[in-house]
Amino acid sequence: MTNLPTVGFIGLGNMGSGMTRNLQKAGFPLVVTDLRPESAAELIAGGALWAESPAQVAALSDLVITMLPTPRHVEAVLHGADGILAGIRDGGTWIDMSTSVPEPAERVRRDFAERGLRILDAPVSGMSIGAATGMLQIFVGGDAADVARLRPVFEAMGDPERILHVGAAGAGYAVKLMINQLWFSHLVATAEVLAIGVKAGVDLGVLRESLVASPANSNFVQNDVLSILDHGDYDEGFAIALACKDLGLSIDLARSVGVPAELSAVVEQIYRRAKAQYGDLAGEMTPVKLYEDVAGVPLRRAAAAAADTATAEPVPA
Repeated sequence: MTNLPTVGFIGLGNMGSGMTRNLQKAGFPLVVTDLRPESAAELIAGGALWAESPAQVAALSDLVITMLPTPRHVEAVLHGADGILAGIRDGGTWIDMSTSVPEPAERVRRDFAERGLRILDAPVSGMSIGAATGMLQIFVGGDAADVARLRPVFEAMGDPERILHVGAAGAGYAVKLMINQLWFSHLVATAEVLAIGVKAGVDLGVLRESLVASPANSNFVQNDVLSILDHGDYDEGFAIALACKDLGLSIDLARSVGVPAELSAVVEQIYRRAKAQYGDLAGEMTPVKLYEDVAGVPLRRAAAAAADTATAEPVPA
């Protein structure tokens, strides 16, 4: 395992913590940093090195991965005396796995072209559970030779069958933003349909089963919504503030390429209303609760079954 490259990793939050554990499990030497030193304790116990700055991460690593909340955070770790660019060697590799936009990487390519840096964008899907289990889907934008060279690194964090080279630099960011946009749109549409149908007197379980059996079925209706219907879980592992950030980036992308995004704009406003009502740390699926509260109907299969049992006529002995 000693011939594996040393991976520098910046960002040990809900996603980065699981991704680094899987890199370490696969045998990759790690150099890590985060605003919260305590987030690295388990990794350091397993042999990872702690770095005091992004520059030190880059100087001690063969390649650097960033997994950060926003483009602003990506910019912050790139530049300045303590930034990645101050420590990375000429010809070095930087992989941004954040859900972000192309501009920070494009500026590095333009302003530091003489340094020959290899830069890829590789955002992920699969939420924190995918990061923890090493089954993320990864969408890589960049040079095909770099993607092939770095595939063992990606396979340590993701499902080998779902690591996709989606095009040139920037394509990974675009694909991830479009996936998020469509998922959020499915969520809002599903919440609206379920709330209306249940309020109209249709049994929740019957309504969902009818949708699953119809041409209107989606992965969200069939699978993702069940965390709410069965457990009241709005997925606090991904905060609604980050979902709003992603939606804003998606709208910005639409504007930059000149494509109208009326529906996406409505979905974004519904998400921002839910954030304002329930707080930044509410789960990414909290817009469903908006519809529940407006309709006065909790969308719970178990609750409905319990209510039916409680009001049923006793069966004669």
